[in-house]
Amino acid sequence: MKIIIAAGTGFLGQNLEKYFTEKGDQVYILTRKPQRKNEIYWDTKTIGEWKNILEQADALINLTGKSVDCRYHEKNKVEIYASRINSTKVLHEAVNACSIPPKNWLNASSATIYVHSENHLNTEENGTIGDDFSMNICKSWEAEFFKTQHDRIRKIALRTSIVLGNNGGAFPKLKMITKLGLGGKQGRGNQMVSWIHIDDFCRAVDWIIQNKSMEGAINITAPAPLSNEVMMKKLRKEFSAPFGLNAPVWQLEIASIFLNTETELLLKSRNVYPAKLMKSGFHFSYPTFDEAILKL
Repeated sequence: MKIIIAAGTGFLGQNLEKYFTEKGDQVYILTRKPQRKNEIYWDTKTIGEWKNILEQADALINLTGKSVDCRYHEKNKVEIYASRINSTKVLHEAVNACSIPPKNWLNASSATIYVHSENHLNTEENGTIGDDFSMNICKSWEAEFFKTQHDRIRKIALRTSIVLGNNGGAFPKLKMITKLGLGGKQGRGNQMVSWIHIDDFCRAVDWIIQNKSMEGAINITAPAPLSNEVMMKKLRKEFSAPFGLNAPVWQLEIASIFLNTETELLLKSRNVYPAKLMKSGFHFSYPTFDEAILKL
């Protein structure tokens, strides 16, 4: 296949490129800092020569967006919003200009679109979508993506949960704090954590591309969310940490200022289930957290 990954130099993009390249597919990366032959310059905002690479592609995967691992002050809020909306808009322009547009367009979204939920399991059909900064970003992003329908393009929004891998994302940080003796529960510890192993993330993206009946918003998460308290306990056991100090909310609020992040990333309960993936027959290599961390 011919695969185009917009903003493909980060954690998810690097792993997708490796996965598809090892399968024998052609992978091209749209990036602001091209360094290799398969990397093409784009500024995420305006049409350029990069649009030509979209012709006859089997899949366009857009991962563009400023990281939410930052303080939510006004400047960052504007950049988080603009990076997602503008890149999606300019890709629409480029796709519309194609003689033979990509067959499949997978656009990043987030499992954060669902409300804080400790008991209700959110599927694509019955998930509760709320109203705050993070959820509104996701809603606006998906609205921009699905606003224009293309007869020849199948569109999928990837509502991705926390992706676990050794070469980026949240897992190296969780591993570090656990080994330092700080791997207790965060806040009350009741918040649910939805996650997926990086290998299953890549396989799920490929599965969706191959399965033509799948469309719309799809939860990209393992079928077994677990509480923060249980997750930290499992990490302490895996890394032989004799103890793990708990972090109350007030302590996290102070720490988040110094770490230039937001407590929401730790305290929001993301209780999400991949109903569409399960119904389609997708089999997870790592369906449980224990299996996932054994292979990391």
